[in-house]
Amino acid sequence: MQGFATLGRSLMVAALLFLSGIVHGQVVRTADADVRGFRAGDFPRVTQLAENVYAYEDLMGELGTSFAFTTNSLIVVTNQGVLVADAQGSVPKTRRMIEEIGKLTSQPIRYVVICADHMDHIAGNSAFPAGVTFVAHPTSKAVIERAAARLAQNGSAPIPVPQETVADKRTITLGGTEMQILFLGRAHTGGDLQVYLPKQNLLFMSEVFFNRLYPSVGGTKSARPIEWIETIKRAEALNAQIVVPGHGFVDSQPVLKEELVAFRRSLENLVAESRRLHDAKVPVEAASRSINLGEFQYWYRAVNNVPDAIAQVYLEIDGKLN
Repeated sequence: MQGFATLGRSLMVAALLFLSGIVHGQVVRTADADVRGFRAGDFPRVTQLAENVYAYEDLMGELGTSFAFTTNSLIVVTNQGVLVADAQGSVPKTRRMIEEIGKLTSQPIRYVVICADHMDHIAGNSAFPAGVTFVAHPTSKAVIERAAARLAQNGSAPIPVPQETVADKRTITLGGTEMQILFLGRAHTGGDLQVYLPKQNLLFMSEVFFNRLYPSVGGTKSARPIEWIETIKRAEALNAQIVVPGHGFVDSQPVLKEELVAFRRSLENLVAESRRLHDAKVPVEAASRSINLGEFQYWYRAVNNVPDAIAQVYLEIDGKLN
């Protein structure tokens, strides 16, 4: 079985390389860091998106595994402090991010916006210094409260519970920089927040947008793929010039704008195919063998994520999700 899996991954990588039409200097459109040719020492990556605004990318897992993709954060620097949207998945990784922020500015971190409440974005939050205000959607606050209680019982590193919540929209202004924290609908976590900077016309989408990473329902099965499509459409209606994914590489803006549309289309394909199979009364455990993913079949982690994604759509169609 292991040999088959290795062969399957090799064939998928070969297909990606072929379909991408790689030439010298051309971006390979995949979330797979191995296929992109990165080495461990290439991370973390800090990319300036606008004046005093940065994207931070670190590897979710190790190269050579099925988790060799990035988890992304947004850093907004002002003369009255720093806002961070989404942290990293461990205390050491988040400490490293804080060190990188220290190279950009001597201003303190004032706010951490929890756009996604999954552990790959919050497990390192205890690394932030005292005095930081954590902001989350009410749904995410409840999720974090439960997680914090479990970790406390196990004696694990604590996760700070957000002090403030945003159910719809909140505007924070630091040093003249306006930052809108938006809830545009449920997507990957159910408490999905996004951060919009009007002056820069920049939208950090967190886990509402994965760049060339096949849609996942998450380990806690929190995603709502049907609603997710509508949430992306509301985000697209903002017509942001700069969009930033929560996972997958922070490519050039023309590429990311195209990939945002492609990601929405991947969800539309997932939902349409799942409806077809559901209506045909194909058992959910057999549906992944019959789904037609079309152009999305070679997306990174499609093989891993499709079975749970179909099952989630079935539940959503049947009205069995809260």
